[in-house]
Amino acid sequence: MNAIPAQALYLLPFDHRNSYVHELFGFSPPLSTEQADQVRDSKRLIYEGFVEALGRGVPADKAGILVDETFGAEILRDARSRGVVTAASTEVSGSEEFDFEYGEDHAAHLDAFDPTFAKALVRFNPDADKALNDRQTARLKTLSDLCERTRRRFMFELLVPATKAQLAEVGGDKAAYDDRLRASLMDRAIRMLQDAGVEPDVWKIEGLDQRADCERIVATARRDGRDDVDCIVLGRGADEAAVVHWLEVAAGVPGFVGFAVGRTSFWDAVVAHHAQKSTRPEAVATIASRFGRWVEVFEKGVAARGAA
Repeated sequence: MNAIPAQALYLLPFDHRNSYVHELFGFSPPLSTEQADQVRDSKRLIYEGFVEALGRGVPADKAGILVDETFGAEILRDARSRGVVTAASTEVSGSEEFDFEYGEDHAAHLDAFDPTFAKALVRFNPDADKALNDRQTARLKTLSDLCERTRRRFMFELLVPATKAQLAEVGGDKAAYDDRLRASLMDRAIRMLQDAGVEPDVWKIEGLDQRADCERIVATARRDGRDDVDCIVLGRGADEAAVVHWLEVAAGVPGFVGFAVGRTSFWDAVVAHHAQKSTRPEAVATIASRFGRWVEVFEKGVAARGAA
């Protein structure tokens, strides 16, 4: 059986594919065998950082990994054998529209790796093209129903990219969009998806600056009897100061149970190792240290919430 996560969930995500391969290695598909092996090895390095973090005291019953089958199949199998919480990505990488990586075979791929979570990254703006949203929603309903039938947990990574009209409303300022519009749009998106029968167990939420917005998102995620649904914060590839801020804000809100911080945990370490500017043990130690840092920040915030 898969490990069932405790209430807290500290996730190291490294399921990045298209952007990872292009931006970090400069590779373009189709990859040669040698290139694919380099990418796989870099993901093993990240996984080694996760394992080292567990050895340094990150609680194993609360920690997990999110990795893709394409470059991380061996990692998924190894983590499952260790009883580690695993999440496997289901979406076509880099696509603006959610679709299944393995098409009609998506269920068989999930069965083969038996992850704790099936994860879907979705760009969904309630004011975007209706036909686009309807197509995505139908596919997501299929995944949601599959997870319910097979008793697999469903993790939904919600990104809400601004429409042209929404950006124009804030003068093209993306920071203003985040500050003034994104939380409300996230709330509406969750409601639309729930009303269509899409029922995640965990919502991965882009970092929010205001406690009130976190409380609002939790209330919506748990509305109408969905009391067991949780939220976690995703890192958005932001710098350490931004990630720490988002973790501190979310940790103070019941219903936010952890995080999924990927690029900020591993990117610089993998780049340095690839450029032969650091040894493998140094890169592994950096990843372990950063992942442990997020755990410390979040748990400190939870403790402060409990003491208040």
